[in-house]
Amino acid sequence: MAITVGCFALVDPFSTLDHQLDRIRDWGFTTADVTDTGDGAVLGNHFGFSAVASLDANPHDLRRLFADRGLRITSFCAHADLLDPAAPWRYGTAEVIKAVRAAAAIGVPHVVTTEGEPETGFGRGLTREQRIFTVLEKLHEPLRVAEDHGVKVLLEPHGPVTGDPTAMEELLERSGSPALGVNLDTGNSWLAGADPVEYVHRFGDRIEHVHWKDLGPEWEAQRGEVFGCGMTTTALGTGVVDVGGVYSALAAAGFDGATTLEVAGDDAVLASAAYLEGLGATR
Repeated sequence: MAITVGCFALVDPFSTLDHQLDRIRDWGFTTADVTDTGDGAVLGNHFGFSAVASLDANPHDLRRLFADRGLRITSFCAHADLLDPAAPWRYGTAEVIKAVRAAAAIGVPHVVTTEGEPETGFGRGLTREQRIFTVLEKLHEPLRVAEDHGVKVLLEPHGPVTGDPTAMEELLERSGSPALGVNLDTGNSWLAGADPVEYVHRFGDRIEHVHWKDLGPEWEAQRGEVFGCGMTTTALGTGVVDVGGVYSALAAAGFDGATTLEVAGDDAVLASAAYLEGLGATR
């Protein structure tokens, strides 16, 4: 069994993707994910202050960008807005499909997505059943495409549905798709009010990728009220999340794959990697 630890490719704000990858390589990592994705042209890339990977670009250019630095891509992040009404300006079904096709073209096995917290009155007014239905409806075609392309779509706890283990289980069962799995986020699952160790026990081999995140005690008051945070500055093993317990549970479940640090700040990144290596992970 080998659990590898890579790095979230957004370690320096307002910097280009090649800069992010240079930093990740220089820290000694060998894997990273395609963190920030969107379709169409990206003006921020042109002017050198964003690290967005366009889903309409040639994915082999992206593969080469990573490979030139000795890095392997482990997942495409395609976090969507699935509870609000579909619209051309909302990341949703079309973008997840593009991410699946891009991943398949260059041999990346996983696309990570989620529903997110609703931003409209329509989304906030949905009942529990309506929320589950709209997530399933918006992921139905991406999952069909994923099945045909040999890619897994992994749901991450990052919203009111995926943050609830019972609702997550219902999504997995009702989708009926072998292409749907779980990306465990240790911090997000804890923040939503779940126990990330129990999350591993419950979903076992449905977990195919992990985002590592620890959180400081200042998050305690928001637990159960907030369903995700993008990054943390808390080094793994120094916060309130039982990261060591999650690692042990994953190892006991036979998890054998890629994981990613969602940690910001040089010292916190390096300390987090060292903490996981102390538990048995490799970079």
